[in-house]
Amino acid sequence: AVRFANGKLRHPDSVRFTVYRNRDRAHPRKRHRRILVSETERLSYVGHNFGSEVMKCNSLCRYFVGVLDKNSGQMEVYNAEIFNMQPLLSGGRCWESQLFRCLVLLIPALFPWHRARTVPSLVHAEKDSRRGEHSKSRVEVKQGVWRWVLCSPGCTGCFNVCLCLVQMDLCIEAFGTSKQKRALSSRRMNAVGNDVVNTAVTKAAANVIDAKGVTALMQDMAQDDVQNISAFLPPCHEDADRPEHVYKFEDILSPTEYEALRVPAAALANVTAEEMAKRAEERSHCSFVLEELKFLPTDEKSRDHKARCLWFLDTLIKFSQLKVIKKKHPMGPECPHIISRKLMKNFTSLTYNDGSIQNLISGSMKAKITAYVIVLALHINNFQTDLTVLQNDMKLSESRILDIAKALRLRISKAKGVPGLENDQNHKLGTLSLPLPMQKAPEGQRKRKKMN
Repeated sequence: AVRFANGKLRHPDSVRFTVYRNRDRAHPRKRHRRILVSETERLSYVGHNFGSEVMKCNSLCRYFVGVLDKNSGQMEVYNAEIFNMQPLLSGGRCWESQLFRCLVLLIPALFPWHRARTVPSLVHAEKDSRRGEHSKSRVEVKQGVWRWVLCSPGCTGCFNVCLCLVQMDLCIEAFGTSKQKRALSSRRMNAVGNDVVNTAVTKAAANVIDAKGVTALMQDMAQDDVQNISAFLPPCHEDADRPEHVYKFEDILSPTEYEALRVPAAALANVTAEEMAKRAEERSHCSFVLEELKFLPTDEKSRDHKARCLWFLDTLIKFSQLKVIKKKHPMGPECPHIISRKLMKNFTSLTYNDGSIQNLISGSMKAKITAYVIVLALHINNFQTDLTVLQNDMKLSESRILDIAKALRLRISKAKGVPGLENDQNHKLGTLSLPLPMQKAPEGQRKRKKMN
């Protein structure tokens, strides 16, 4: 998917796109680098998915493109990236040299040579066996095929003489098609010097900084970064004076939904020691719920409240293990209708498959369920909960649940877990306390640890 920096396309069918990839497929980061080039009758545009100017939205979320076959009624979904297409203005470095020096042509459509049946191919020049030097760059024609020969594999110039932008323009003037000549004429009309652009950008940036100030701009940037994170979190009341008011219980369970849990939660409130041992043996509940059932309050009202919270938390964790929801009541007939509707509406995303619309629990929806489970566990355990136990119940990685806990503004600490549980010597506790720590956007993929 593409987005043009200076406008929108009126006729997308008239634009030709070319994709380049890095030739170093063994490198773990370089092999994913792409450069997208598009040509219109007026300008050429370039976008890339690496470097300092790359869009942050590609790292914060995933994009997909769905192609619907009208005949079969089936939709195929493909991974997608957003490319910010910038206009290519003459007067700067020869961008062709950067592309062809580091990348391999994937779609042979950038330079449609007149009456050429094959496209140019890159050929490294061989070293002279006697002097050990590289031969100069040149253009060769062998059997009707154009070949661009580089001066060296590590060349840093602009193809020295042959393929610089000026000579390419001369070739288009002499031998180019009418469409290429129109594009060349339009590009020359829109040519802007680098000094003029830099001066204008510097002046505009200085005016914005003087008007708003550096502190306000930094706050705006931080707010933009955390907007994507907050979309899947419970409502946060930052101005709360008590921890229980930061994430209100009514935002997790409405009064109507809370009342609907009275009947199904009664079995947990009245559980006996023998039934608890049987449930632990059958693993009918998650570890968090089984452990909390051992400490139910003796007061009837408090016991009923905790049982309702534990039942809903256990239902959320079980619901997160599903993939595609095919049943009308996925959690069984004992689950109240209002709770089933809440799960389907708030924690699933719609997908089109086999001619029908289905409910899917995607990765982002599972992260949302995890956030609500953590907040509910905080209300159960006086706003401090064992994140490692919840991590094992929800089958998540430690880094994933810690990222969600930090997004919820929890303070993370280490503690010894309950004996008998997995990794009982190294557990992570999440505590909700005031004042709330500053919310930070994720820094991206963590560095891989070196293996000895």
